[in-house]
Amino acid sequence: MPMIVPLRNELQAGKTAFGVWNTLPGTALVRTIASTPGISWVVIDAEHGQLNDTNIYEHATAIASQGVSPIVRIPVDDAWWIKRALDSGAHGIVIPLAHNAPTVRAVVRASKYPPIGIRGFGPMYTHHAFPGCTSQQYKEGADANTLVIVQIESKEGLANVEEIAQIDGLDVLFIGPYDLSLSLGTPFGSTEHEDAIQRILAAAHKFGKKAAIYCTSGELARTRAAQGFDMVSVVTDVDILSQAISAHVNEARKP
Repeated sequence: MPMIVPLRNELQAGKTAFGVWNTLPGTALVRTIASTPGISWVVIDAEHGQLNDTNIYEHATAIASQGVSPIVRIPVDDAWWIKRALDSGAHGIVIPLAHNAPTVRAVVRASKYPPIGIRGFGPMYTHHAFPGCTSQQYKEGADANTLVIVQIESKEGLANVEEIAQIDGLDVLFIGPYDLSLSLGTPFGSTEHEDAIQRILAAAHKFGKKAAIYCTSGELARTRAAQGFDMVSVVTDVDILSQAISAHVNEARKP
């Protein structure tokens, strides 16, 4: 069976791909998240999340079992981390703080097998996240089907976004709006902040890439989808758990 990457399929169909951010360990937790109707991807956050190497492998298995793409955000733009995440079954990788074109070109090279790139051979370790796909089918399909996603979330990244967006092999520009606000030294939601977001969106589409953004609520996610973003997060597990529990406890404690 050829590789099936639900997120790529959703993006290629021109649909808005909604997803959820996973920061907490637990296969039962991520399987429950991935079973939510209407999402096509879950980010396994190994940058800020409480997740280790074993968690990445196990979470990828649990997420893929629900017909949803496991996408791994690695801590740094490091070739070893890229190889490790992809060999753990990631349908795509997210690179934080992509500041410039040379960095992104190196990320693309690390994500692809020779002769295109430098990724080491290890397709036999990916079966759990691509049911029915043989090692040979994975080897033949990985370069074209796994997703390379970089985060534009710094002043430097914004300055270089048009050059970054032209890089072959890059699939998605993903905006980290909170880090972007901090790096620009402007309040979250300010005119300068929003102008930067719209610049990144425009650059992605101008050069044939998809545009993504991190959101923390369904309302905000709907707004960003209406603006033309192709890939939008809706909630983060730790936030939604805390919010939901607090809401019910507060309701229970009413006189």
